[in-house]
Amino acid sequence: MLSLGLLLAVQANADESAKTVYGFKTKTLDGKPAKLSEYKGKVLLIVNVASKCGFTPQYKGLEALYEKYKSQGFVILGFPCNQFAHQEPGDAKTIESFCSLNYGVTFPLFNKIDVNGSNKDPLYAYLETVLPGGDIGWNFTKFLVDQQGHVIQRYASSIKPEAIKADIEKLLGQ
Repeated sequence: MLSLGLLLAVQANADESAKTVYGFKTKTLDGKPAKLSEYKGKVLLIVNVASKCGFTPQYKGLEALYEKYKSQGFVILGFPCNQFAHQEPGDAKTIESFCSLNYGVTFPLFNKIDVNGSNKDPLYAYLETVLPGGDIGWNFTKFLVDQQGHVIQRYASSIKPEAIKADIEKLLGQ
């Protein structure tokens, strides 16, 4: 259950009706304003990421999915998070450099956020409301979103990117 303060924050960050992810605003990794409405009509995979996690090698699988399906309307949105054992301690420049040099990441990365607790990003509060499953358990929790902006599936950190390939293909009409 969302606290009143968190609910108000979710509503303040969303457009009139946040019945989809398109109502949310965020910032790019370099701090520029961004709206998720820019991704209307695309299949999205929203992932909280970290550079020093046992699941960090999933960047390779995520990038492979992105490369394979981006021309068909698929986008991965990565949100760095330092809430789990301080596994994302770097600043934006460090995160970008790490992802690019070590995993060739080209999918969009956004501002470092909290996915749990009193400073939880409103997008993540919304994701957890739509697909209840408790707080985010660890880095690399994934949310699959259809072309209309509806959150349709939540995947635990342990689920490797290649394991959700069929779900992505189904949404892309393959």
